[in-house]
Amino acid sequence: MKDFAISDHPGVAAQLARLGQLSVPTGRLGLEIIEGLLARLGHPERHLPPVFHVAGTNGKGSTCTYLRFMLEAQGLRVHTATKPHLVRYNERIRLAGHLIEDDHLAALLAEVLDANAAGENLGPSFFEVTTAAIFLAFARTPADACVIEVGLGGRLDATNVIPAPAATAIATLGIDHEAFLLRPEDGAPADPLARIAWEKAGITRPGAPLITLDYPAQAEEQIAALTAQSPWLRRNRDWFATIAEAIHYRDAQGSLTLPLPQLAGHHQAENAALAVAILRHQSSIIVSPEAMAQGIRAARWPARLQALRPGPLTALAPARAIWLDGGHNPDAGLAIARHFAQSAPVHLIIGMLANKDPGAILTPLAGKLRSVSVVPAPGHDAHRPEDFAAHTALPVRPFADVAQALVALPPEGDVLIAGSLYLAGDVLARNAEVPD
Repeated sequence: MKDFAISDHPGVAAQLARLGQLSVPTGRLGLEIIEGLLARLGHPERHLPPVFHVAGTNGKGSTCTYLRFMLEAQGLRVHTATKPHLVRYNERIRLAGHLIEDDHLAALLAEVLDANAAGENLGPSFFEVTTAAIFLAFARTPADACVIEVGLGGRLDATNVIPAPAATAIATLGIDHEAFLLRPEDGAPADPLARIAWEKAGITRPGAPLITLDYPAQAEEQIAALTAQSPWLRRNRDWFATIAEAIHYRDAQGSLTLPLPQLAGHHQAENAALAVAILRHQSSIIVSPEAMAQGIRAARWPARLQALRPGPLTALAPARAIWLDGGHNPDAGLAIARHFAQSAPVHLIIGMLANKDPGAILTPLAGKLRSVSVVPAPGHDAHRPEDFAAHTALPVRPFADVAQALVALPPEGDVLIAGSLYLAGDVLARNAEVPD
């Protein structure tokens, strides 16, 4: 699987090969194994700088990015943990502003895997070993803050062992990863969105503020039940943001007018506003309005409505804009559709994992497409062209890869490549835009 990755560095490649032998916990979920593994490593998760822990169906990675850039604009050293990587596994671990170096990464992964092998095999997954390595790196490298993105859900995600975060947050809520997050479980809410909210809000800790958007009533009921011992700061109740020519933000502390982000899409301004609310409702670190504005302007986050630069891949379809987005669920589809609502129709090149909804991107873009080309999702089982045909009136054409699809396009019209972060990573690598 692409998650397990490859590397040109022999030491990293050796450890990634060991990681590749581990499980993806399709039937096992829980915190017992990550807790046991961290105990063997001296509990690094208990020795971190102030932690900002962010969950959500979509937008959590972008929210983490805005937090990082605003904190750095304040002159602070920031560790960040995001997922998945797009091209290089190193993207998952950023130490004091810089992607982890290969030698350091190889040593950390070896230490975690060796700690597991030194006693009874705990049976950790790829994700649990990765999380343990992240906590080791963060605990040993001086910094002023940590920004940690939840991987899957929240309640049982491997990152959910942080004892006392500075703040927790939830971005958008939607239906995704149903096999994990909607599996039957005694005591879990029956309503799908309520269940998702219950899972995400599981990152709440007593005394630590939880900052969220506003959600439907069934979701907020679940969050309320889990925040009885924590301040819960909700959009349109405790903080407010209006997005127009700028971000007009206000809360009990006062009002701010902040710039729109460079990242494309109305939803990115919403994510930036959430990041502002997080920083203004925690007490561990002071960030000035000037640093917030600077961070919002500077923030970059690949494969989220990213306009590709000139490169080997874009040269195959010259004189047109080529957009890249890793979105793959209905919530992401709606965000993409809002971005293209006022533009001319685009050509869609889509590759999507077979366990995702094939209409998630196509249905919101109805009437905004010139053509639909289907490509594989590299390294994974992907939807076939006929799976997409039921969701569009346009002909659906198959291609072996994005390069072939680009070459076959008619000469007019911009392009959107979407449907999978795995596809997005392959596109960035082919276009020589490796995230740094």
